[in-house]
Order: sequence, then C-alpha cells, then structure tokens
Amino acid sequence: MTTSIQRTIRFDRKHYSAIDKLAKEQSRTFADVLRHAIDHYLGAQSVLTASQRRQARVVEYAQIALDAIIQEQHPEYRERILAETDRRMERYHGA
Repeated sequence: MTTSIQRTIRFDRKHYSAIDKLAKEQSRTFADVLRHAIDHYLGAQSVLTASQRRQARVVEYAQIALDAIIQEQHPEYRERILAETDRRMERYHGA
C-alpha cells in the first residue's frame, strides 16, 4: 500500500517548459523536481513563520518597554499617546 496521493495539475506552458528543462538538466523526473520544489516552499513557510514570530516578539518587547518608561517618567502623556495610537490605527489600518 502506498502513502502517496496522485493528483492532476495544469501548468502554464512557460512553467511546464522551465520545469521540464530543469528536470532534464538534472537527470531527474518532472515529478521529482516538483516534489523538491514543494518541499522547499513548505520549508520556507515555516522559516517565514519563525521570522514573523521573532518580529512580533521584538515589537511586543519594545511596546512593553516603552510603556513602562512612559508610565514611570511621563505618565501625563500616556493617555494622549494612546488616543493618537487609536486614531492612527483607524486611519491607516481601518481598525
């Protein structure tokens, strides 16, 4: 019993030709080149996700640190800063 699943896929002629040429140059099958490309793509997605998690962590840290500094050193500005943040979120992000 096989664990693979067979699917049918349509290719734009340009992509088909490029994959076919690459497969021939590397002495591989067309399907093998596709499987390798899919593995590479899916691997890159997890790297991107890790990068996004890192970016979110840095942003959260900076926000917490800045909020602590404002609360400690300039509490009189905090409400004005939050109101401006809300205004910009609405204007630029529709949130």
